[in-house]
Amino acid sequence: QVQLVESGGGLVQPGGSLRLSCAYSANGWSINAMGWHRQFPGKERVLVAAINSGGNTKYADSVKGRFTISRDNVKNTLSLQMNILEFEDTAVYYCYADISNDGWSRRAWGQGTQVTVSS
Repeated sequence: QVQLVESGGGLVQPGGSLRLSCAYSANGWSINAMGWHRQFPGKERVLVAAINSGGNTKYADSVKGRFTISRDNVKNTLSLQMNILEFEDTAVYYCYADISNDGWSRRAWGQGTQVTVSS
């Protein structure tokens, strides 16, 4: 199974920065696109940012220009640099990986990390 472990969440003041990391182990699976979702209380998870195996990225409109997703396939780490954080960025952040093996494909998720933006 692919394992994804997030770290880097915490409490930050508005306007501040945080960097989330997601360490992953492929364990024989091929990892294709990866990304981050976030979940607000009582809401569905929504896409924040994604990066495919070619390095192409996409972002939710609400985070464009503030967040940057990156991927290091040597260190097996997915990162999300979050700058100019706003109250509305408070959520649980989940990393995911679209994985495939022997014709089967699915999405694997990390356990989530809390980001709280508060003064």
